[in-house]
Amino acid sequence: MKQLLHTPEGVRDIYNVECGKKLSLESRLHKVLQLYGYHDIQTPTFEYFDVFRKEIGTIPSKDLYKFFDKEGNTLVLRPDITPSIARAAATLFGDEDLPIRLCYTGNTFVNHSSYQGRMRENTQMGAELIGVDTVEADAEMLAMVVDCLSSIGLREFQVSVGNVDFFQSLIEDASLDAESERRVRELIGNRNYFGVEEYLDSIQVRRSAKEALSGLGDLFGGVEVLTKARNIAPNSKAIMAVRRLELIYEILKIYGAEKYISFDLSMSGTYGYYTGIIFRGYTFGTGDAIVKGGRYDHLLEKFGKESPSIGFALVIDELMKALTRQHVRITYSRKNNLILYDKGMEKSAIELAKEFRDKFKNTELLCKEPGKTLDDYKKYGKKYYAGSLIYIQEDRQILMVNLVTGEEKVVGSKEQEQ
Repeated sequence: MKQLLHTPEGVRDIYNVECGKKLSLESRLHKVLQLYGYHDIQTPTFEYFDVFRKEIGTIPSKDLYKFFDKEGNTLVLRPDITPSIARAAATLFGDEDLPIRLCYTGNTFVNHSSYQGRMRENTQMGAELIGVDTVEADAEMLAMVVDCLSSIGLREFQVSVGNVDFFQSLIEDASLDAESERRVRELIGNRNYFGVEEYLDSIQVRRSAKEALSGLGDLFGGVEVLTKARNIAPNSKAIMAVRRLELIYEILKIYGAEKYISFDLSMSGTYGYYTGIIFRGYTFGTGDAIVKGGRYDHLLEKFGKESPSIGFALVIDELMKALTRQHVRITYSRKNNLILYDKGMEKSAIELAKEFRDKFKNTELLCKEPGKTLDDYKKYGKKYYAGSLIYIQEDRQILMVNLVTGEEKVVGSKEQEQ
């Protein structure tokens, strides 16, 4: 029975003020997505296993929450919303040849190992631009990320941008087999560049390829690193990848977003479906990225529609954590009116509450309990962001309390108060 009183590991209840702040945060972010012309879509919380199979390029099967329907089909709780959007877009917009702009909010579920200490259920809000393969589309997504983060009060953040094509060009130039590639990706992902050099020495990779891969650690910073990247580019594919980043940066200057952009050419992406630019947003107060995104030009093909695409997801829970630790106030505008009444004054209290609600004023009714003081209810109101308290007493006198300023006044009756 004790187990039933607690949530499973990796999930938690979010309630009252925290929940209100979270919804307020989502509302503000959603407004930015709408300002860019994105349309809402909701996809199912669980899908057929095939939507997230290995070939799609999402997380490993062992990290999925899997279960069965009555027909024996394997279903999974979505670990990532982008494949669901790709599946829906290929189905619902199969014949559309103009750009499709979609945005969403939903929870994702990843069965992390318990020692990682990470939440297994997270809320994500994201946007997907389907049907466009241009630097303008790439820049729009990055500018939208900057606008989203700025709109909620963050001032110190960076969006780090890389290009999968550049990274892949270095891997291909080194002629690595599958196991060697996996090992090198792992070392670079951990930023162990000494380990990269040592490992490549052990498998006798030629010097120029070894120096390029072990030098990726220096390709992190401002726009000047793109010049360095161009200098070590082994082929035209890598040069074109760098050129694309340069062009994106020029457009971001028009948006006024360039000061929040940095570059990291060692980025290869958590998901295997990324094909071009890839980016992560970071700020202090949280150990993980607050934004994850990139281009996935071949993902929709897996569902029957050839269409280049790019998107990102804001990790709402990480954003909440960062804002709290940075003491950035999350605007929570809900101002309830509390109507407190003595026993026997139910009729007056309910009538007044109805009038308030007819005027779209949030109103909470409380019958004063014996043994509780007026101060107890004032503290309660302040705790839950109420703006005012109206106390209807048994002698029909009404005490009006402004919980923000502390100002109080007494009126003779409900009728006089009106």
